[in-house]
Formats: sequence, C-alpha cells, structure tokens
Amino acid sequence: MDDSVDMDGSVDVAIIGSGINSLVAAAELALAGKRVCIIELSDRLGGFIHSAERTLPGFLHDSFSSWHPLFVSGAAYGALGKELHARGLEYCNTTGAVTASVASDPTSGAYRVVIAHRDPAETAAAFKEPRDEAAYLAMLDDLGRNAGTVFGAFGAELRSFGEVARIAFGAVRRGRFQGTEAFVRDSVMSGRNYVRSRFDGWETDQLWSPWLLHAGLGPDQATGGVMLPVMAMSMHSFGLPIVKGGASRFVEAFESLLRENGVRIMLGTEAQEILVAGGSVAGVRTSQGVVSAGTVLANVSPQALYTRLLRQPPAGTADAAERYQNGRGAMQVHLALDKPVEWLDPRLNTVPLVHISNGSDSTGIACAQAEAGLLPNEPTVVVGQQCVLDPSRAPEGKATLWLQLQEVPFAPVGDAAGELSVNNGWTDELKHGYLERVLARLEQFAPGTRATVLAADILAPTDLAAANPNAVNGDPYGGSAELFQNLLWRPFPAAAGHQTGVEGLWHIGASTHPGPGLSGGSGHLVAQKLTAPPSALSRLQAALKPSKR
Repeated sequence: MDDSVDMDGSVDVAIIGSGINSLVAAAELALAGKRVCIIELSDRLGGFIHSAERTLPGFLHDSFSSWHPLFVSGAAYGALGKELHARGLEYCNTTGAVTASVASDPTSGAYRVVIAHRDPAETAAAFKEPRDEAAYLAMLDDLGRNAGTVFGAFGAELRSFGEVARIAFGAVRRGRFQGTEAFVRDSVMSGRNYVRSRFDGWETDQLWSPWLLHAGLGPDQATGGVMLPVMAMSMHSFGLPIVKGGASRFVEAFESLLRENGVRIMLGTEAQEILVAGGSVAGVRTSQGVVSAGTVLANVSPQALYTRLLRQPPAGTADAAERYQNGRGAMQVHLALDKPVEWLDPRLNTVPLVHISNGSDSTGIACAQAEAGLLPNEPTVVVGQQCVLDPSRAPEGKATLWLQLQEVPFAPVGDAAGELSVNNGWTDELKHGYLERVLARLEQFAPGTRATVLAADILAPTDLAAANPNAVNGDPYGGSAELFQNLLWRPFPAAAGHQTGVEGLWHIGASTHPGPGLSGGSGHLVAQKLTAPPSALSRLQAALKPSKR
C-alpha cells in the first residue's frame, strides 16, 4: 500500500519518476539523512526496469532493459552495490564469450561470425587481417590511457569550469596530454569512420558498430569514435551481467533500501505541476495532493518539464523543448521457446547477446530507412539469450528469447521491402508481420527457431510510449544522442546541465548528461552535489543573497 501524502508535512527532496536515476538519487540522498519522496505515475517502481511472465507461465522475461555492464562499472554501483546485494541483488555473468555478431558477407554471401570474449587478446587473435590484432589492443590501450578524462567527463557537469578544470588538471598530473588532439579527433568521428581509420578487416566493425544503437547512436553519427571503444572496454572488463531471477529483483532491492531509510513512495500518482515561489522550487502538486520540498529532481522528458510541469519556465526553454529531437523508435519482442536456439555456428549457443548485422553497412542502411519513416527490410536484430546465464528464466529444457529492434519508426509511412501495409499504424497485424520478417532473418543463421516458438509478446514503439511517458515517440533513450544534443548540449543549450534556471530544481534522466543507459550517472551526480559539504564560495554566496522575506 502506498504512503499517503501528509498535507501538513514536507520532505527535503521530491523526485518525479522512478527510473534508474531516480532510484540511485533517492537511495544516496536517503542514506545521507535526507527526507525523500518518490512520485511515480505507474503502479510500480523502476521505469524501464521490469520483468514478468509475459508469454507463458514459467517463462520470465526482462520486459525492457536487461543488461547491466554500465551499472556495475559505474560510480552509482560503487556507492550502493553493497547495500543492494545485502537486500537480495544477485548478478549472473559470463567469464568467456560475452557478445557476438553474425551476418552474410555483403559481397560473397558467405556466413561470417565474430565473437568477443572477456579476454581482449583472445578476441583479437581471431581477426584475419595481420595488423588488426595489434590495432584492436591499441584501441583499448588508447582508451585506457585516457579513461580518467573520458569517464571523468561522463560523471561531471561539463558546463562547470571548476569540474572541467579538475578533469584537465588530472590529465596533466597523469601525463595524458600526449596524443590528446588525435584522441579527441577520433572521439568525435562516427563509428564507421573510426573503424575504417584503424582496421583493415571487418571484425571490429561487425562486432561493435551495432552496439552503438544501445547508446542511442547509429554508425554514421558523431561520437561513435569514443562510444565504440567504451562499449568494448566495458564488456571486456565487466561482461554482460543480468539480474538473477529477472530485472524486477533489482528494483525490489532498491525498494527495500528506500523503505528501510524512510523514503516515501507514492505509486499511481501523477505529478501535475512543479510549484515555484520567488524563483525557487516549493514542491510538487500531485493527483494525491501537494508534496512540499525545497529540492525537486525531475526525471522526465524535456518536453514534460518545460512545457507542462513548469507553468512559467525559464526564458527560451519551452520553445527549445518543443524542438527537442527524439531518436528512432524501438520494438521489444519476447519469445517463449520449446528449446534453446541452435545456431549454425554452435559457438553462438552460449553467447548471451548476439547481433544480426554485418556492421556499419546493414545497420547504417536500417537506421536511414527508419529515419525516413520506413520499416527496414533487413533490421539489426538484437538476440538476447538470458537463459544462457540464468537458466531459471524458463522451464527445464526450454528457453526465452529477448529480441530488440532499435531502428523502427514510431509512425511508419512505408515499408522498405514493399510487403507490409502501414496505413493503420502499429496494428496487431503489422506487429506480427514485422515479427515474421525478424524471425526470417534469425532463421538464416539459426534455422528451425520459428518452429520452436510457443508464444510471443510484441511491444511496438507505441506500446513503449504508452508504458513510459519518457519514451517520447517510442524512443527508449531519452532523445537523440547525436553530438548537437549530447555532452555540453544535452538536452539543449538553454537548459544544459542538471541544475535548472529554477533554484532547487534539478533535471535528471536519460535526456540529461551523460545520456541513456543503466549507469544511474545523472542520479548519482546530482545526489553527490546535494550531499557534498558546501564550499567556501557557496557559503559566501548564500550569506550575500538577499532575504526573500
């Protein structure tokens, strides 16, 4: 049963939304002694973190997100990991093969497979071109030498001179400025150009370019040159952990931690307005009453924050929010199988996640088609085999399959293959028609899979948008992560940074720096700021600030 609102009471911090960044911020703030309230529209916590028997009894599917390498490698896990494990969180992971990609060669039609192992040297040793083995290890070494700068930037307010200076001075102390210009140049490349500039063969492109989709990018968009090696290093170092027993166990561990530390959790509650008095936040008007708070964290889309929740938003922000660009839509397909997938290459039978893609070429074409409003004729298929890591996800001898399609238009205007009618949008007929295309693509490399399907659950982009208001236009990544809308400019220049133009109001979530993913980065960053001892400068500024009385 949800906690009711005490109309005469107040909290220190009210948090709108309960995705990963909200959970992280609430936990860190509560552990620091803050009185915290979470306001969630849904009847459960977690946002896009959820699991359920979506197909048949006994088949447990991660409804949306599933893989946690960014979380276990991030600062939020460093702060909260022990607390969560003490409350039941367990991970299943691999020590061998971590991810792979399979495709037909675009010129010869030959079947080709590339596999990433936890050991980078084992991965690179299989590359066919003589220079690519050394080039692959050099790619990871280059990122390693600059890791303090790169990951420091992901965990900093990039519009804060002090924080950027701290990162730069750290690089100087570590002697990392040698080769910096070349590293920066590589970082702003597209993924396609990055692999072209460093490798002679196809393996690195086919293996890692499809992973850019998981960062809200395509292979021809800027900053792929840093995100591609970041993805590779993360999985070589941390594998592809999934939550034992389903993603909802992750949320349950958080909920236990929050309730034990006095966090008020309001489920089924709509945040209707962020209240502002004298230029400072005063609380949140909800469907259950007013929550008074001197600090509000809004884990919402820019559109919701600046055009709905704030009745008088800072100058220019409402217009900019209306022009904020969301990325491609996505589909999520859950299958209950009578037996595990049997790939033509049996090595793939034990790989947790396989992409069906030849790299930048097929993925780039599918992205372009989706951007043009077309259903791709050869989509990149993300094949998640969670049962490889956690057999409890299905009855003995059977399996689940987690398929993700990240190149899908929210409102299709046509079909690139000329086969499916899109006249009525995402009808059940269109969903199942597109699933048949996806299964046919899978059958090329794992024949017989279609015959083992016992049941299917299909979530179109429209279903994602209905399930989570932050998935505007079916985009699960909080908006396009292209360079013009990333890093210094996320979500847009008039509102870049987590601290908004309203005193006490902070913006967190995938639409803020450091962007999409399950790292909990923005929630951790803001929580750290709110619990840090005040600096001498901030104490002086507070003392000089005119009284509002």
